[in-house]
Amino acid sequence: MSNVLPRRVLIAILAPVCLLVAGVILGQPARHDIDVSDDIGHRLRLATPPRRIIALLPSLTETVCALHACGRLVGTDRYSNWPDEVRALPKLGGIDDTSIEAIVSLKPDVVIAARSARVLDRLDELGIPVLALETTSLEGSHQLMVKVAQLLGDPASAGTAWAAIDARIRNAAQRVPARYRGMRVYFEVADAPYAASQGSFIGELITRLGLGNAIPSSLGPFPRLNPEFVVRANPDIIMASQGEIASMSTRPGWEGLAALRTGKTCGFASKAMDVIIRPGPRLGEAAEILARCLENLAVKRLP
Repeated sequence: MSNVLPRRVLIAILAPVCLLVAGVILGQPARHDIDVSDDIGHRLRLATPPRRIIALLPSLTETVCALHACGRLVGTDRYSNWPDEVRALPKLGGIDDTSIEAIVSLKPDVVIAARSARVLDRLDELGIPVLALETTSLEGSHQLMVKVAQLLGDPASAGTAWAAIDARIRNAAQRVPARYRGMRVYFEVADAPYAASQGSFIGELITRLGLGNAIPSSLGPFPRLNPEFVVRANPDIIMASQGEIASMSTRPGWEGLAALRTGKTCGFASKAMDVIIRPGPRLGEAAEILARCLENLAVKRLP
């Protein structure tokens, strides 16, 4: 048998190689499997999905893990604490005090961070690929998940994950007692006070549960309010951390709020608050936590 390959087989083998070499010589652009645009207009192009990822926002960390890529994380911000496996990762600071040196030492393929993070420009100067993603709405949370899935090289995973979240929100809405439907909620995300308006992802969750919101979207997603504004709004239900609920009646004028006087309040432990105030893959769980509180109020037969 001859050891010389037939001409047609030789051409089939060599043709792709020749085209690749020609492309390099002629300066044709290399193929990029990953092509994602972030929230500040930057376009990230990578030849292959990143294997070493740093996430500098809890919602981003949680999204990476929900899309089955937790093992690719090599570092996070100090506040990322879910799921449990991210607790042992190097903690690199917060939005305002991220350690550039620590990031560089971890040799990431990409850093994903809030668009308001101060380190974005410096990382870009150092040649470290960055994707800036942040959201304040439910649909924005969906799109954030889509972009992270694209970054991971598994775009289909976002559709599956978001469908599960949406189903949990729908099921939670069915559990809300009829007596509370349409009632206006005041949800305090932090003291000062800062509240979740109708235009925030928390406000949109509240709306999907069939409730109203005492804070209009015109004030922005999470406005800082004059305490007198809340007194005038006189919400039907008040939701906040357990600590804030316990101290609200000591605020000037707040002792007269009907919700505080009648006990129509939801005070959440810190772990539950983490779930509710992060626009990530636990939004379905957040809706269930809110619905459960309302169920408990109904059991107490509050007015």
